[in-house]
Amino acid sequence: MAVEDKYISYRIYLVAFFIFLMAIAIAVKLTNIQWVEGDYYRKLAKERTVRNFVIPANKGNIYSADGSLLATSIPNYEIRFDALAPKAESFEKNVKSLSDSLSTVLGKPASFFENELRKARANKNRYYLLARNLSYTQYFKIKGFPLFNLGAYKGGIIIEQETVREHPIGKIAERTVGYERTSNGESLEGKGIEWAFRKYLNGKDGKILKQKIAKGQWKPIRDVNEVDPQDGYDVISTIDVYVQDIAHHALLKQLELYQAEHGCVVVMETKTGHVKAISNLGRAKDGTYYETTNYAVAESHEPGSTYKLADLMALLEDKKADTSTVYDSKGGIVVYSGKKVRDSHEGGYGKISLARGFEVSSNTVMVQAVYDAYKDEPLKFVNHLNNFGLNKPLGLSIKGEGRPYIPQPSDKNWSNISLPWMAFGYGVSITPMQTLAFYNAVANNGEMVKPQFVSEIKEWNRTIKKYEKEVLNPRICSPQTIAKLRAVLANVVKKGTGSKLYSKDFSMAGKTGTAQVNYGKAGGAGKYYASSFVGYFPADKPMYSCIVVVHKPSTALNNYYGADVAGPVFKRIAQKIFTDAPSTNEIKNLDKKIPKQESNYDSYFVKSNKNQKLIPNLKGMSGMDAVALLGNLGIKVKVIGIGKVKKQSLEAGQVLEKNRTILLELS
Repeated sequence: MAVEDKYISYRIYLVAFFIFLMAIAIAVKLTNIQWVEGDYYRKLAKERTVRNFVIPANKGNIYSADGSLLATSIPNYEIRFDALAPKAESFEKNVKSLSDSLSTVLGKPASFFENELRKARANKNRYYLLARNLSYTQYFKIKGFPLFNLGAYKGGIIIEQETVREHPIGKIAERTVGYERTSNGESLEGKGIEWAFRKYLNGKDGKILKQKIAKGQWKPIRDVNEVDPQDGYDVISTIDVYVQDIAHHALLKQLELYQAEHGCVVVMETKTGHVKAISNLGRAKDGTYYETTNYAVAESHEPGSTYKLADLMALLEDKKADTSTVYDSKGGIVVYSGKKVRDSHEGGYGKISLARGFEVSSNTVMVQAVYDAYKDEPLKFVNHLNNFGLNKPLGLSIKGEGRPYIPQPSDKNWSNISLPWMAFGYGVSITPMQTLAFYNAVANNGEMVKPQFVSEIKEWNRTIKKYEKEVLNPRICSPQTIAKLRAVLANVVKKGTGSKLYSKDFSMAGKTGTAQVNYGKAGGAGKYYASSFVGYFPADKPMYSCIVVVHKPSTALNNYYGADVAGPVFKRIAQKIFTDAPSTNEIKNLDKKIPKQESNYDSYFVKSNKNQKLIPNLKGMSGMDAVALLGNLGIKVKVIGIGKVKKQSLEAGQVLEKNRTILLELS
């Protein structure tokens, strides 16, 4: 017995020892939690019960120069249904009337909605999609429908809202207005104005501290926000909707006519560099055109003959030749290092001046002029191109500007044909926007300005930032050279390759261009034409410069030249701006006195100011004047006919009595 008691005692001691060890372990763990891991667990508990929620800032709008809304943010709603939330009695009582109401807003039969709602309830679907992409008006109506007006817990309505970016006037300048893609509040990528000016448009999100309550709901802890949201600023673009509409449809018409692959047009204000219109259209598989790429900004390619303006500018500046210098086109073919340079006009142009060679876009004349002048010092010619700014990007505000390329004599791939090829626009690369800026400098008396897409950042009526004109080169060449260049550019339209565009109603100046693209591929595979026209209008006092480029026009029409493909777009824009605009004719000699009018007025004035006691003689007086006179005398008037007073019912000379009625017969 004693032995058994002894074993029992050992067991008790052993159990007590284990309990003691467990107590020590618990104490250590509690101490560790309290002092070592305490901050972590307290933070975890707080995160699960108290959390900062983001209050999204309202994004700013983008406006056109004339105040039209180009981009704005609007709420977009999605309605779902928790089919298990309503009680059976409420569901059955309201399901038919709810279905009828949904039918009126969403356009499907009431039977469809009733079947779907009953099916969702039978399947215990707690997140059934009822409708998406709803406007605020539609959402507001639906949440007031039977059953849904009981709220989320009793009616089962689930409302999800997101903010979407809309373009109220459609696809106008869509690629230039651009977009911004975000995920979890972080910017990922974007294009155009939306992306370039996002730091102004997006504003700053706010924060509000909330505490978790029953049923997974959260409520604000305080009446004030931790951080108040700051709404984004509005961006005022330089785009003019009227000019944009003209440019877009003129380009679209020509692309469709020539079944071209893609094209672009830019209209820029000469003095400021403000881009008033920009359209970039590419052809889809179904043959329709839409904005896919900002070709005007991004696409750097061989420009062809529009580049010849740089040749002429360099030659005149160095006095290597003058506009009157004569060159022999040599039957339309000249050869350099075994490579032929041809004129588009078979047989050439005979012997013509440099100016005339430019006007008719003679490759042989322009190449000879450049090669003869600079063959021993090609760097001098290339340095001119560099100084003109043709070797570097413009530094545009929007993303994706293409890089120009001008071969340098120090390059490994420089060869004997580099110089002559550059002279007619090959072996070089430049974007349409860069070409336009160069031509605009000539129109702007030598001052090269940077193209701008945004003029101002505003908060309501308060200006936050104003973008002034940015001068890239105050004098691209001498005034004497500018005068000669403008003369030959005007003659291109009057009597050169652009003569089909000439109009006596409005003057234009510019240069045609027709470039072969992908000509260097084996067998000529993929070769096509790029037709262009660049210039300004009016020719004498330029207000706008414009470039049009059309890639890969169909050769089925046997016409792919710049004057015929791109030129009409240019002309249509100039025509619409200057001849379809409302007339503002001046009316002269407003102060000139007409004797008969003066006599009539004097007669009326005397009678109206005379202290009348008798009925006046009104015969021969204008009906309007007679009524006014009698009204001032307190006599009621009835009138028959129009014209002057022929007969009056109260004879002249009768004593005037107030409130009597007189009948006037007019003829």
